[in-house]
Amino acid sequence: MTALLRYQTALLLRSQRWLPPFILYVVFLGVGVQGGQPVLDSLGYAAAALLPVAAWLVRIGVSGEPPAAQHCVASAVGPGRAHLARLLVALGGAAVLGTVATVVVTWISDPVSSDHQTRVPVLLAGAAGLLAALACALLGTAIGALTTWPVLRTTGRAVPALLLAALLSLVVSGSPAQAAVSGLVTGSLSGTVDLPVLPLAGAALLAAVATAAACALTARRSP
Repeated sequence: MTALLRYQTALLLRSQRWLPPFILYVVFLGVGVQGGQPVLDSLGYAAAALLPVAAWLVRIGVSGEPPAAQHCVASAVGPGRAHLARLLVALGGAAVLGTVATVVVTWISDPVSSDHQTRVPVLLAGAAGLLAALACALLGTAIGALTTWPVLRTTGRAVPALLLAALLSLVVSGSPAQAAVSGLVTGSLSGTVDLPVLPLAGAALLAAVATAAACALTARRSP
């Protein structure tokens, strides 16, 4: 599995198709996060913006391999394992991006509440922001897995479904991503930090189920 992950990582990096979502995420942060802003608000923004990026990375990873190479890999290791590697590489890329963003945002932001009256523990805020980012990365991966091949095989259906699911995941009550992000924003009002452990666990469960379903379908459907 390690060799397979290295192969998929190298394939993704060489394709340079990861550049558009990476640039978009950097632009989002550049516009929405400024130095001196309350740290929890900025971390919530950074985590929320990561969700569609993670879903986009999944779509890139799943569709970036040439059909002939995809068939060869599937024949060698099995279609399910090959698809799992693609999803894990996309998730890893989103997690790395979210971790770097969390560190940078925590560093440049002001560790205070929204009204700038209450001090916020920097390390605890950074930890909460990282967990929220990971929750959004996991849920974005789940959305990507369920809105691309082999679940949805046409771009006309897959892309609108991805965008709609990403939007709903950030605004609908009960979503792990919405809970994690709103927890940061709400905590910023009073200057309190709550680690979004339950949203992270929920996102991990949804990602595991979506990944298992997508990998199971690869044995039945061909690109």
